[in-house]
Amino acid sequence: MKNIRLGKTEIITNKNGFGALPIQRISDDEAVYLLHKAYDSGITFFDTARFYTDSEHKIGLAFSDMRDKVFIASKTMCSTSEQFWDNLETSLKELNTDYIDLYQFHNPAVCHKPGDESGLYECMLEAKKQGKIRHIGITNHRLKVADEAMDSGLYETLQFPFCYLSTDDDIRLVEKCLAADMGFIAMKAMSGGLINNSRAAYAFLSEYDNILPIWGVQRESELDEFISYIKNPPVLDDETKKIIDKDRQELIGEFCRGCGYCMPCPVGIEINNCARMSLMIRRAPEESQLTEEMQTKMMLIEECLECGQCKSRCPYSIDTPALLKNNLADYKKILIEKGI
Repeated sequence: MKNIRLGKTEIITNKNGFGALPIQRISDDEAVYLLHKAYDSGITFFDTARFYTDSEHKIGLAFSDMRDKVFIASKTMCSTSEQFWDNLETSLKELNTDYIDLYQFHNPAVCHKPGDESGLYECMLEAKKQGKIRHIGITNHRLKVADEAMDSGLYETLQFPFCYLSTDDDIRLVEKCLAADMGFIAMKAMSGGLINNSRAAYAFLSEYDNILPIWGVQRESELDEFISYIKNPPVLDDETKKIIDKDRQELIGEFCRGCGYCMPCPVGIEINNCARMSLMIRRAPEESQLTEEMQTKMMLIEECLECGQCKSRCPYSIDTPALLKNNLADYKKILIEKGI
C-alpha cells in the first residue's frame, strides 16, 4: 500500500483520497457503508465541502466515533468574514467534530492574502489558532490563481483538476508544488466522467509521487475498482499509453469539464451536463443519454437568453452558449439518425 505525505502538512495517508461530492446523491446508510468500506480498505483522506449539501453530515455519521483515525478536508465559498465563521461552525457541527484537518478556500476568483481587505485569510489564521482547523489550503480551476497561491507561500495545499488530459501548464503546477513542498490534491481525475478507463487514470496519476488523487465515489462498484488498484496497482505500460493517447486526441481542447461553476442558469439549462453531451454520448452507453427526460433537458437549450452569465463564470473561459448550441445541434442529428 503506497502512502503519500501531503506537503508541509505532514499528513501521511494512502495515495487515494475519497471525493465525497457524489455521496450527496445517496442515502445516509448507503453513504456510511461506502465510507466505512473505504476506510477498512486503507483510505484515510476524505474531501468534502460546505457547498456539497449533506456530504459533511454523512461523513460525520461515519467517523464521529473514530475521528482520530481519518483526515477530513472541507471547504468554504465564503466572501465575508461573517460567512467564513458561519460556514466553519456549520461544517464542524455537520461533521460532528471540533476540528477539520484541512480547510480550503473553495475555488475563489482571487488568492486571499493578509491585508487584502477581505479579512478572509486572517479568519483562517484565527481558526487555526483556535484549533478549529489544522491546515490551510485552496482549491481552484484557474491557473493564474493557483500560481499566485503557490508563489504566496501562504497555503499548505493546492487542490486543482489533474488527469491525463491535463496540459503542460497543469503539469508545471504539479512540479512547482513539489519544489515548494506544497501538497497537491488532484480533483477531476476522471475529468468529470469523460475519462471512462479508471485503470488508465489511476496508472497515470501513480506516476506522480506528490499527487493525492481524490476519487469521486457514489456506487460500491466504483469504490471496489479503486480498492482493487490499491492492492494491484495498474502500470503505465504501452497498452495503457495507447488508451491515453487516443483519449487525448479526442478530448484535448475546448470541452466542458462538468465542474458546475457556470450554474445556475436563469432558464434552468443543466449546463454542466448539456454542454458536454456530444462527448458523453459517444463515450458511454448512449441509451442513457437519449431518454425523454434527457431530451427535455437538451431542448431547453433553445430557451438560452444569451445573457453570458455562464460564460463569465466558467473558470476555463469557454464560450458556453456556443458550446451548448453545438451540442444541441449534434444531439438532434443523433436523434434523427436513431429515428427518435
